[in-house]
Amino acid sequence: MTRIHTNHIATMTEMREPHKVLERSGGKPVAVMKNSRCVGYFVPAEATLQEEPRVATLDEVMNSIAATREQTQPVLDYLKDK
Repeated sequence: MTRIHTNHIATMTEMREPHKVLERSGGKPVAVMKNSRCVGYFVPAEATLQEEPRVATLDEVMNSIAATREQTQPVLDYLKDK
């Protein structure tokens, strides 16, 4: 079973008028269906990144790893003792 990654769906026939599909979706991505199968996604410009993503610094990455370790270590210790 294929999972559709949006709440908005359009058929291939509806894609003849893409402006209407965009209006109905409210700027969200639309799954395009053909014969009850998802054949792709129609993604409006406003649903895409408008600027370059920021790259995390090494300090931010290390802090995130440390925070994750602090949260998961008690569970790992508990499982190790079982």
